[in-house]
Amino acid sequence: MRLSYRIFLGFFLLVGLATFFVLRIFMQEVRPGVRQGMEVALVDTANLLAEIAAPELKAGTLDKGPFAGAVRRFSERTFSARIWDVDHHKAGFRVHVMDSKGVVLFDSEARDQGQDFSTWNDVYRTLRGQYGARSTRSDPKDETTSLMHVAAPIMDGPKIIGVLSVAVPTGSVVPFARRSQQRVFRASLLIMGVALLLGLGLSFALTRSVEKLRDYATEVSLGRRAVLPKLIGGELSDLGRALETMREKLEGRQYVERYVHTLTHEMKSPLSAIHGAAELLQEDMPDADRQRFLSNIREQEERLQRLVHRMLDLASVEQRQGLQQASRVSLAALTESVLEALHPRLALRNLKVRTAVPADAFTYGESFLLEQALGNLLDNALEFAEAGSTLQISTETSAGFHTLAIRDSGPGIPDYALEKIFDPFYSLPRPDTGKKSTGLGLSFVRQVAELHGGSIHVGNVQGGCEARLVLPMG
Repeated sequence: MRLSYRIFLGFFLLVGLATFFVLRIFMQEVRPGVRQGMEVALVDTANLLAEIAAPELKAGTLDKGPFAGAVRRFSERTFSARIWDVDHHKAGFRVHVMDSKGVVLFDSEARDQGQDFSTWNDVYRTLRGQYGARSTRSDPKDETTSLMHVAAPIMDGPKIIGVLSVAVPTGSVVPFARRSQQRVFRASLLIMGVALLLGLGLSFALTRSVEKLRDYATEVSLGRRAVLPKLIGGELSDLGRALETMREKLEGRQYVERYVHTLTHEMKSPLSAIHGAAELLQEDMPDADRQRFLSNIREQEERLQRLVHRMLDLASVEQRQGLQQASRVSLAALTESVLEALHPRLALRNLKVRTAVPADAFTYGESFLLEQALGNLLDNALEFAEAGSTLQISTETSAGFHTLAIRDSGPGIPDYALEKIFDPFYSLPRPDTGKKSTGLGLSFVRQVAELHGGSIHVGNVQGGCEARLVLPMG
């Protein structure tokens, strides 16, 4: 299972379980909580009515006095009240008044007068100066048939002369409890939805950084140029920097080992030639032979210098992961600058150059590196082109890239060499002299092109060879 799925499921299960248990506890407590609030209101109501009924109970006129009339009129009264989307039109409570022995003197529904309620918990406890309340179901199996009774003492000074009990069906608060449960349930669904989105965002942020590190490590392992991605702070950033440091150290060591071995191999031939010529020069020989051997030493020394310089240039580019002093570069100005530097060599071989580079063709990069890359391509074209021929430089633009094409009229590249021309130190003999170059020019051009987000392609065309340097528009 992917890491993102694991993080998401773990986060969602944690939040989901927490929400479930909180919701379950609330659902279990909401109805008792509503009933407790209702009981508080009944306590206040019972005590208020007990104070109102006390004078009439002492006077013995309770059943026919103003108190009884008011309670009966209240029981018959209709009103309009909308409480939390629940309509309330008629009084829901019932009133009993008992004497000091628990015998019912008054019933708001006129059904229980004369009955002995002294054993009922609410009446029994109240007559003894305690808080009296009880709940009774008319149907033991149906909680909606339950009645809550709360009693209050009727006092004559410090003496209890009777009990007033108020009864309310608990079913009257069920709509409010159910509404609260529904609202809490909807809120819980909303919380779960938000938790889902947060879980998705969190898992995406974490796994995206891990995936970036994975892709970065993959690119490094394949030997490609890779830049450490931006990561969220904390341990992942520390891990990224540690990987970058490790990569630099490993690449530096491998790079030195590889190029020291290659450079040693490439230097053997010119050093052997110099050594042989030096030994021969120690002997007596005609001046013409001496000059030939001295010329050979100078030629091999120049070859070594070119090899070292090209190696240094290539090494400086290969070790870089990004541009350093980039700016907007005109391809027309770049081409003109390189051609001006090569003018003496072009004139020496009587080569003409036909350019078609528009003035509005720009790229973004390091002018110095681009000039070196283009110089390498033109240098190859110059050496392989037939004397007196024409070099063609043109530009194509497509899909956000400029393609700078350099075409010569030389013999082209042999089929066996097409896949090797970008390998370091691989070189083909020049048609005029039969000599080889350092074999680092095209490798350098490829590194520069990739550093700028482009590419280089070299292949045969009718009548010669063409190099196509692709660079992003700037």
